Amino acid sequence: MPASGQSRLADRDHVLAALRDTRAAVLGVGISNVAVIECLLRAGAQVTAADRKTATELGDRYRALSELPVRLVLGPGYLGALEGQDIAFLTPGMRRDLPELEQARQAGVRFSTEMRLFFELCAAPIVAITGSAGKTTTTTLAGLMLERSRPGVWVGGNIGRPLVARALDIAADDIAVLELSSFQLQDLGASPHVGAVLNVSPNHLDIHPTMEHYIDAKRTIYRHQVAGDFAVFNHDNETTRAMAGDYDRMMRAGQGGGTAVLYSRRHELGEGAFLRGGRLQLRLGGFGAGLPDAEICGRDEIKLLGEHNVENVLAASAIAGLAGAGVEAIREVARTFRGVEHRLEPVREIGGVRYYNDSIATAPDRTAAALQALAGPLVLILGGYDKKIGFEQLAAELLACGKVRTVLLMGATADNIERALLNEVARRRAAGLAPGLPEMIRAQGDLADVVQLASRHAHPGDTVLLSPACASFDMFANFEERGRSFKELVRGLPDRGV
Repeated sequence: MPASGQSRLADRDHVLAALRDTRAAVLGVGISNVAVIECLLRAGAQVTAADRKTATELGDRYRALSELPVRLVLGPGYLGALEGQDIAFLTPGMRRDLPELEQARQAGVRFSTEMRLFFELCAAPIVAITGSAGKTTTTTLAGLMLERSRPGVWVGGNIGRPLVARALDIAADDIAVLELSSFQLQDLGASPHVGAVLNVSPNHLDIHPTMEHYIDAKRTIYRHQVAGDFAVFNHDNETTRAMAGDYDRMMRAGQGGGTAVLYSRRHELGEGAFLRGGRLQLRLGGFGAGLPDAEICGRDEIKLLGEHNVENVLAASAIAGLAGAGVEAIREVARTFRGVEHRLEPVREIGGVRYYNDSIATAPDRTAAALQALAGPLVLILGGYDKKIGFEQLAAELLACGKVRTVLLMGATADNIERALLNEVARRRAAGLAPGLPEMIRAQGDLADVVQLASRHAHPGDTVLLSPACASFDMFANFEERGRSFKELVRGLPDRGV
C-alpha cells in the first residue's frame, strides 16, 4: 500500500525545509514551469526564471512574472542563469544533452522537473496514466469516476491545471490523478500508487533520440513501484503486453513491484477489465482492491466514438476501481461521458456535410483510429510539424479503409505524406490490389485556406475531418490552438442548402 499519510507529510516537510533559501533556476517559463515558480516561492526558495524568449516575445507572461520576487534572465543566452545555482528545473521536452547543462552538472547543480517536485511534495496517493494515445480521455474518465465516489480528487498533470502550484494544498487523504507525457516521466525517480500504460507507438522522435529511449521513459510509471501498488497494462498493444511481462518478472525477482492488471478489448481475460459478449466486465476482486466483480455497461451504451474509446473506458474502469472508485460511479461515467475537446469533436453540419475536430491526432496512429471510428466518405485534412515519424502504416490503413475520398495536405509534412500515399498505391498495384487512391490536394496557404478548400470539395453526406497525424508547431503553438482555430473557421462558413 502507499506510504501512510503521516509519513508522506513528514517527507513533504523534509523537502520544504531543503528548498528554503535554495538558489533555484527554472528553465523555460511555459504554463507548467510558471506553476513551479509559484510553488518554489511558497517554499521560500530564491528563484531565477529563464527563457529563450525575450520580454517582448513573452508579452503578458513577462508582465506577470515581473510582479513576482524572481530574477529574470531572458533571450538567447538564458542558460547563463545556471551559474551559481543549487538546483535547476528543466522544462518538459528539453534536451538533456545540451553543453550548458553538462557544464552546470559538473559544477554541482542538481536537476529536477515540475513532476519530480510534485511527487516529492504531494502528500496524497497518486494515480498516473501515460501512453502514446488516449491519455487525456482516460485520465478524465478515471478522474470523474473517482470524483463521483469520494471528495478530495485532484486531476491534472499534462491535462488542465499544473498541480504543482497546489501541491501544498493537497491533503494526505486526498488523491491526485495525473496524465503524464514521456517528457514528464523523464528523470522522475518515482512511480505512482496506480500507474497505467495505455499503448506505445512511435511518437516524439524529434526529441527522443530513439524509440527505445521513448519506451524507457514510459517505463518510469511503474519502475519504482513497491508492494501494494498496481500497474495497469493494455493486453492488446504489443509493447505494453511485453511491459506487463517484464513487470511480473521484476516482481518475482523481488525488485519492488506490485501487481500487474490487464485490460483488453479483444480478449476475455478472466480478471482485469475486458469485453464479454459485447459487455464491459470489471474483475478486480482477486487483486485485493476491495471492489466486487461487476458488469459495467454494454459497448453500445458508450457515447464516445471509436473502438479505441472502448479501450479507454476499460482502462479507466480498472484504474479508478483500483484507486477506490465505486461500481455505480464507474458505470455512470462510462455510460454518460461524451468526450474531451479536440478528440473526434463534432463541430457543425452545413448543407449535409459534417465537420469533426480531431486536432489531438498529432501522430499517425491517432489518425488511423479516427478513420476506424467515422463512416465515410471523408475529406481528410493531414499534415503539420515533422516529429520524424513515418507515414507508411497510415498510408496503408487510409487506402485499405476505402472511406477517404479526398486528402487535403498542409504544413511541413505534406511532401512526406504524399510520398507515402503514392508509394502505397504502387505497392498495392504490384500486389494486384486496387489502389483506391483518393484525390490529393496540396493546400498552399494556412488553415483558413484549407477549410475553404474542404468546404468546396465536400459533398452532402461527406464528413470533413481535421485529423492531421502531425503536431501543430509549424503553424500553431499547440494542438488546442489548432483545433480552436479550425472550429472558429468552420463556424464562420456560410450556410448552404442540401
